[in-house]
Amino acid sequence: MVDGDVDPFGEGVPPESSGRNVGGESPEIDPESISDEATIHDDETELERTIGLTGGLAIGIGTMIGAGIFVFPGLAAGNAGPAAALSFAIGGVIALLVALPASELATAMPRSGGGYFFVSRSMGTAYGSVVGLGLWLGLIFASAFYLVGLGHYAAAVFAEVGLIFSVSPVVPLGLVFGVALTGLSIGGTENTAKIQNLVVGILLVILTLFLTYGSLNALGVFGRETAPEAFFPKGVFSVFSTAALVFTSYLGFAQVATVAGDIQKPSRNLPLAMVGSVLVVAVFYIVTIFVATSAFGADRLSEFGETAMVEVAREFVGRPGAVAILLAGLLATFSSANASILSASRTVYALSRDALLPKKASEINLRYGTPHVALLAAGGPILLLVATGQVEVLAEVASFLHLIMYGLICVAVIALRRRDPPWYEPSYRIPVVPALPAVGAAASFGLVAFMRPASIGIGIGVMLISYLWYRYYAGTVTLKGAF
Repeated sequence: MVDGDVDPFGEGVPPESSGRNVGGESPEIDPESISDEATIHDDETELERTIGLTGGLAIGIGTMIGAGIFVFPGLAAGNAGPAAALSFAIGGVIALLVALPASELATAMPRSGGGYFFVSRSMGTAYGSVVGLGLWLGLIFASAFYLVGLGHYAAAVFAEVGLIFSVSPVVPLGLVFGVALTGLSIGGTENTAKIQNLVVGILLVILTLFLTYGSLNALGVFGRETAPEAFFPKGVFSVFSTAALVFTSYLGFAQVATVAGDIQKPSRNLPLAMVGSVLVVAVFYIVTIFVATSAFGADRLSEFGETAMVEVAREFVGRPGAVAILLAGLLATFSSANASILSASRTVYALSRDALLPKKASEINLRYGTPHVALLAAGGPILLLVATGQVEVLAEVASFLHLIMYGLICVAVIALRRRDPPWYEPSYRIPVVPALPAVGAAASFGLVAFMRPASIGIGIGVMLISYLWYRYYAGTVTLKGAF
């Protein structure tokens, strides 16, 4: 065990945060006043709670529904055939197994930082540092992935209206949207939440109409009934490897926990937003793969790449359908990137308050009430990754880093239930402990084994760098586990 850490299975909890980083900064005292409206710190700075249940669901659904429907169907069908629907189902089950323990932890610790905050307060600073820095970088990889997808859809819009460029506009468009969304978040989370609610509402209407039509068509109610393909054309292993790839689609419920400090009435709204968003999008994903593979067959669908759903809509209802899905794809990838950038900034904010990053990063803009330095610390690296344009690698590295965090979240619930410290009083408790969180941990860690070696290597490298940073920068910092 690292010096200064808390034994996750021991009895003691340090009475207060202590230690200093190399800059001489100590962890800030946890907020003295936490209400349904705001988190007020001892220096009277305030992080307002401006996101309600609808906003929480919009962050969760909006983040998840983008990639799973508008970027992955062609890639997933190419990897696993029609069984890609099962891959999405597996991802949904794992996400739900983690969403339940995360909901319990979130109602006991409704602070910005999400999984990082939960793990650092229950398992010690070293574990928290690896998870927190990994979560920050994982969200950066995910945000870049979403922005590249957004660039693909924006480029497809230009192609649809006949604008042809000598070079691909995908990456430049992704960079422009990245800058715009970072600036939007600096202007206030209330503005971000309002836009997110509107975008997700329009998106769900379009998708519900399209998928209902596509399902009835595929089943032969009207149009032609599609002859079924072999369900496992690439074998069973491909189902699990595809589940590991598409798990990025299920990161949205964790984004809700990451902005817990912004959520109103967290004891009620956090569990409802996390579990509800997973259930809603899992149904949409499975139906999407069924409709898409019914329209073209898996092999041809894979040829269309990141904008496969546009061609599916064109096949069903012609150009109006293609235009509608282009609009939906723009909205979906926009909302995914929007929510991920916000969540990445809140992770930086939490790490900074705990002296694991320079204190400057937790400054709150007095005009807008947002952590503007943290937002810039998230937005800058995202733009660098967008420039690579590597969709599948970005997605898998994001999945790897989140799966490690999810597994540790499940372990944290087991540790806290066993230790039962006096400060741990969640308003929501999951059933069947320790069995249910143990299954969640095993499933999260197990899915990593099905990823490509390059993604695993990059993910391990990020974890190692995170730990070395902690040892160098804040090796004597100890974070308290009391509220």
